[in-house]
Amino acid sequence: MIKDDNSLSEDAFTKVRNMIVNRQLSGGDVLIESRLANILGSTRTPLREALVRLEGAGILVKKKGRSFAVREVGAAEFFQSLRVRQYLESKAASLAVGKASITDIKTFQNRIKDLLKEDIRGPAHWNLDDDLHEWLAEVGGNKVLADSVRRLRITTQLFEVGSPFDRAEADAREHLAILQALEEGNARDAEAATLKHLKNIEKDVLEIVTGS
Repeated sequence: MIKDDNSLSEDAFTKVRNMIVNRQLSGGDVLIESRLANILGSTRTPLREALVRLEGAGILVKKKGRSFAVREVGAAEFFQSLRVRQYLESKAASLAVGKASITDIKTFQNRIKDLLKEDIRGPAHWNLDDDLHEWLAEVGGNKVLADSVRRLRITTQLFEVGSPFDRAEADAREHLAILQALEEGNARDAEAATLKHLKNIEKDVLEIVTGS
């Protein structure tokens, strides 16, 4: 089946984003459209549309002329964004109680447990982390909150991608604690578990950045 322009643009968007998350592209890297089109097997028009969308999402920045580069995020912006995430995402977890389906909760629990049996680092961990946090922000029903969380997560991810931190196993344990609170219908515990998870990230990253 021949894909339409929207599908081709969506494919390009996903592939370029994955290249950044999987560290094939780093902060500050300038994207050469012709080279990128060859790598992705894409034509220039849908690729250009994807790059414009990635700029709008805060993942790329416009350079001189028509070129784009991967946005660089420094430590100060990372920590400021993470602290806002702590407030928003803990509230989102509380809102999710009673709205998150048991089926979804079990699906995430099983995905985490399956990863723990294997090598949980790399793309599989990043993909699950994305899916879980975005679902948690959305399921409570506050679209403005979910959109805010999504943009803040992009900022913190860009810093983590540029300066990779190995929290895969800790993330898995902390994610399971959040899901357990949701399963039990305990809003206070869901909020507390989410806040603890994000504060632990802040603590671990601070220790790495400062060398303490």
